[in-house]
Amino acid sequence: MSSKHFAPFWRLNLFVLSASLGFLFLITAQPALAHHATGGKTPTNFFEGFISGLAHPVIGLDHLAFVVAIGLIAAGQVNGTIIPAGFVLAALVGTGIHLLNFDLPAAEIAIALSVVILGAMLAIPRKPNWIVLLILGAIAGLFHGYAYGEAIIGAGMMPLVAYLLGFSLIQYCVAMLARAIGNLIIHKTPNRQIMRLCGLAIGAIGIVFMTNLLFG
Repeated sequence: MSSKHFAPFWRLNLFVLSASLGFLFLITAQPALAHHATGGKTPTNFFEGFISGLAHPVIGLDHLAFVVAIGLIAAGQVNGTIIPAGFVLAALVGTGIHLLNFDLPAAEIAIALSVVILGAMLAIPRKPNWIVLLILGAIAGLFHGYAYGEAIIGAGMMPLVAYLLGFSLIQYCVAMLARAIGNLIIHKTPNRQIMRLCGLAIGAIGIVFMTNLLFG
């Protein structure tokens, strides 16, 4: 098959696969209200806090999709390692906001929207510069961190510190792994079709969670 005839075929596959992923998540996803590794139990020691922190961003598909997306979008960027770091630091601030009983309105909507936006940005050819991405990632981090705070309310200082350490470590490691994969994709597939597919899939996840939140 010539490259001229292959292009429409590839675009059709992108659409079908993305639609299939969206449908799959639509029928399986649960609202992203709280993700607890300990079954809703407040951590009482360092180990429980650390495990809960490690698991929270991974158990929550909306959180995981965003962490992967911010790693992928940092690929090929100048100062790309700073973009995930800004998100992680902002997530710590967001958790602190929750623990101090300040309110971030519509946090779950904002989280789902952040997944949609980053998915869309991955799917388009041109990207903003790293400063814009850093700012967007930090804003999203506040809301993601605010949601993380729900799982640690009422915990003592030791499990709290462990929880913060756990979710910071796992998020940065996942984001940097995604960035490394993204760099490989960029160098191996300069036509960006794979990155576009990743963006469409991530955007579909965000749309599903947004739909669940808005319409139950």
